[in-house]
Amino acid sequence: MTTLITGGAGFIGSRLALRLLEQSEPIVILDNFDPFYDPAIKRENIAALGSNVVTIEGSICDVDLVEAVFKQHSIRRVAHLAALANVRYSVERGRQYADVNVTGTVTLLDAARRYQIDSFVMGSTSSVYGQTARVPFVEDDAAAFPLAPYPASKRSAELFGYSYHQLFGLNVSVMRFFNVYGPHGRPDMMPMKVIRSILDGETIQLFAEGQLQRDWTYIDDIVSGLVLALDKPMGYEVFNLGCGAPITLKAFIDIYEQLIGKPAVTVNVPQPRSDPTITYCDNSKVRRLLGFDPKVDIETGLTKTWEWYCSRYDVPSIR
Repeated sequence: MTTLITGGAGFIGSRLALRLLEQSEPIVILDNFDPFYDPAIKRENIAALGSNVVTIEGSICDVDLVEAVFKQHSIRRVAHLAALANVRYSVERGRQYADVNVTGTVTLLDAARRYQIDSFVMGSTSSVYGQTARVPFVEDDAAAFPLAPYPASKRSAELFGYSYHQLFGLNVSVMRFFNVYGPHGRPDMMPMKVIRSILDGETIQLFAEGQLQRDWTYIDDIVSGLVLALDKPMGYEVFNLGCGAPITLKAFIDIYEQLIGKPAVTVNVPQPRSDPTITYCDNSKVRRLLGFDPKVDIETGLTKTWEWYCSRYDVPSIR
């Protein structure tokens, strides 16, 4: 049963590919190696997967290429993780995010329904909830007021997923990720940026005096949720995929200060209009329907991340 992983050279996609390979499942990866962050990192991710993975370099917006991938590789399941990400970066780039995250998703959905695949699992984001008054976040929230083009594009993709289920019977599971972190994490995201900033003595911006709260979810738990969704098509469902234990940015940095043994240099700045005050996952639905059970708490996860960083970049312990 061949699984297509779009964005499979990235952080989440490559970790999912490793997990499926451990289960001896055939994998095809479609990735355009976008230079938003260093493509060499993505090529390292691919190299670590070995020779048992078919890797195709190209865009999910290339209709002919997507058609060829489905036709030539007998795709039965799709883990759609390719996207333009990053909330703040999207603020001035609405059209670009719509082109990739909406049009590219529809291209995949159209191929998936024509080839009658068994399961289409779509990566989405907790950012779709915006500044909602319902906390913790629950899947039946309208999610109608995204704060930036990135979550707006992901919410639009979710709605297209429903329409393809309703019209063609495609099994679509939407997985709303909550602040994914861990070893091999993206260098543009806060967990890695905080490590580098503390080590180099660079200033870290504390939005709203460090009181913004985020529901950090360890990569292995995210991958487990994706595998559960791939294995259990359920018509059309939206799932929150997160730990369910938000902490403040200040507390997050405090943990790293203890691990690294060096204080952070911080400066207070206003909260961006693109960022909600809190992300907080109600994961009761995914627990009930898929058996999701996150294992890694934030202290353990950040410890594992720091240990990996030291090994990856040959960083001597400061403590």
